[in-house]
Amino acid sequence: MLAHDGFKAIALSKAFACVAGAAAVRADNYRFLTYDELGSSESTGKLAVDLRDFIADFPLSPDRFASFIASFKGPSGLSAIDFEKHLWGTLQCLHDLDEIDWDPTVSSDPQDVKFSFSFHGRSFFVVGMHPASPRWTRRLAWPTLVFNAHAQFEELRRMGRFESLQRTIRRRDSRLQGSPNPALTDYGMQSEAKQYGGRVVEPDWKCPLVVRSKRDESKEEN
Repeated sequence: MLAHDGFKAIALSKAFACVAGAAAVRADNYRFLTYDELGSSESTGKLAVDLRDFIADFPLSPDRFASFIASFKGPSGLSAIDFEKHLWGTLQCLHDLDEIDWDPTVSSDPQDVKFSFSFHGRSFFVVGMHPASPRWTRRLAWPTLVFNAHAQFEELRRMGRFESLQRTIRRRDSRLQGSPNPALTDYGMQSEAKQYGGRVVEPDWKCPLVVRSKRDESKEEN
């Protein structure tokens, strides 16, 4: 599959910044699936099913870094801002389809510095990749979303390995593009929602995700 081959070629390149993601690919601890249109309800419905299966098949483990990669055939020609809108439209649809409450280990408020996207009870740091990305290591021929479990990064912090990993990522990014990704900040400085799209967002940017309590929705239905 061309999209899969393209992703592996970038992830396994010595210049690729995300060394943790590359490790997951080398160990074959990932799942790569292709869908039609980023942002469409049909594709997101299929993604929801597959992401639930991934969560069941890859339980959290301190000894394994696993990733779920969703690649989309279209739409093509998206600008960085257009891609960001489709990304958040997809995450909103995933949340609306979710039947389990937000992962209690993270915040459900997109403005909170402890926010992380949650689906099926597991929180994820989402990495958006697309042809128009301003960061070279996030450029792929097709719109792509990478779901990395938030708990994996917390485990690295607990083990005292996260800062070293962060330095390696920034060093590789600087070597490739002249500077580290300005959209990525130190943990706890700002909401990670600002980092998902890969571009530097405006000072007044607000995450469009609307989070609803699943318990409240159940009461409304009854």
